[in-house]
Amino acid sequence: MSATPRFEGSAQYVATNDLKLAVNAALTLQRPLLIKGEPGTGKTMLAEEVAAALGMPLLQWHVKSTTKAQQGLYEYDAVSRLRDSQLGDERVREINNYIVKGVLWQAFTTDQPVVLLIDEIDKADIEFPNDLLRELDRMEFYVYETREMVRARHRPLVIITSNNEKELPDAFLRRCFFHYIQFPDRDTMEQIVQVHYPHLKKELLAQALQTFYDLRNVQGLKKKPSTSEFLDWLKLLMAEDIPPAALRSDDAKAIVPPLHGALLKNEQDVHLFERLVYMSRNNR
Repeated sequence: MSATPRFEGSAQYVATNDLKLAVNAALTLQRPLLIKGEPGTGKTMLAEEVAAALGMPLLQWHVKSTTKAQQGLYEYDAVSRLRDSQLGDERVREINNYIVKGVLWQAFTTDQPVVLLIDEIDKADIEFPNDLLRELDRMEFYVYETREMVRARHRPLVIITSNNEKELPDAFLRRCFFHYIQFPDRDTMEQIVQVHYPHLKKELLAQALQTFYDLRNVQGLKKKPSTSEFLDWLKLLMAEDIPPAALRSDDAKAIVPPLHGALLKNEQDVHLFERLVYMSRNNR
């Protein structure tokens, strides 16, 4: 029996010990890994880095509000077959010509184990997770049109992400190993920045971190800025050669950050922050 592979992190992804334990628990239990966390905390990137670190191909299924579970298995293109039959096309004799294999079918029939990412599962209809229970549990499904059972040659590592937009069914949750990615503390965020921008000046990084966490702590924000938005903001600060002094103020709430459009993504939060700045200056 071959040893279960283990994820020990990667040079491109700062993974906490708890997160590495969660990935390895899912590998050991052979259960889907359900990852939740704020948008922009690296949930999708985790699947990419796990696949790269373990040397496994990555298959991705990005879920939308209109996505149906059946699409992950296969779709039967009856319209094309009817059209071809009217045109006398010989392809109509073979129904397999009109079966479009979904990402689960591909994952089940690969010659080696793969990482299967089901991204943002909470975007779909509430029945979507329930419709995949049997397939993810037993690693097989039946194709009625061809009367064949498709079984997984190798059990994939299934990583499922959710932004908590809606609750997932209890029956689905019971079949998963769950991990919530906590928002990075300042030290972890500094490590993340070093991975992406190793040559960033220390003074700029220190001041940017202070400004960023001060902003996240503002009460009443509709959407707190995320890790990915912080990285975008740093990129802009470097591109525009913004000095650290431009981010500094004796009063943490008495300055509007330059290029704040990378951090604040709706007018309500911008107006809230501007009001706080105005009130702070008037109270000096």
